[in-house]
Amino acid sequence: MKKTILITGSTDGIGKLAAIRLAAAGHGVALHGRNAAKLARVHEEVQAAAGTEKVRSFVADFSDLAAVRQMAMEVQRDLPQLDVLLINAGVFNSPVRQIARGLDLRMVVNFLAPYLLSRELLPLLSQSPDPRLLNLSSAAQETVSLGALSGELNLATQEAYAQSKLALTMWSFHLAQRWSEGTVIAINPGSLLQTKMVKEAFGRFWSPAEKGSDLLYELAVGDGYAAHSGKYYDNDRGGFGPAHPDAYEAEKIAALLRTTEALL
Repeated sequence: MKKTILITGSTDGIGKLAAIRLAAAGHGVALHGRNAAKLARVHEEVQAAAGTEKVRSFVADFSDLAAVRQMAMEVQRDLPQLDVLLINAGVFNSPVRQIARGLDLRMVVNFLAPYLLSRELLPLLSQSPDPRLLNLSSAAQETVSLGALSGELNLATQEAYAQSKLALTMWSFHLAQRWSEGTVIAINPGSLLQTKMVKEAFGRFWSPAEKGSDLLYELAVGDGYAAHSGKYYDNDRGGFGPAHPDAYEAEKIAALLRTTEALL
């Protein structure tokens, strides 16, 4: 059965590669990017792979939560159905470290924006016969400082990135327990894949980008993943495995979600 998949951060890297492959296989693809001109170019490329005009595009800067809310409204207006929400957008390095209210850019783009977008789109997603929420985590996961999440403490780039990815994983596990009609999986697509973000951050690669995009394709449309809702796929190990211990701590997750809701 053909699916409709919304991929955030799909103008580069594994998100773009997955979008092209999904479109070529006949699935409906909705793209997202923060740069309208770049998104338009990728839209044409993905549409050419699809061979149809079923590709949709949405512009939103994930560092602006008002823009995320606006995007959610546009998705609900423009997409008659949504089967898979693939949260791929993320940031590591940036000349800007803090944004409005002193919030860390990585905390907002990598966690708060995905949380908000997913929350707003769950009603639409739930109408699918096989709804899936796929959240891109990372091998880099570090205990979340609620003070840093709230903008009261400053973190180094690596710390902020690792904490934002653990926050996303913790929330994924929480949602999986409460969203019985859907599948939620947190994903490490592979460490140091050959992408622009990795090049800018580390200047070296371990694996081709296709290692990650092939996994995203499989988890988006492959069969048999409902039984793995609330789990963590570690592509460095080639299968489901343990996440950071905090992802299984109910009290820490509850505290994270209280702070998150207060910020939003």
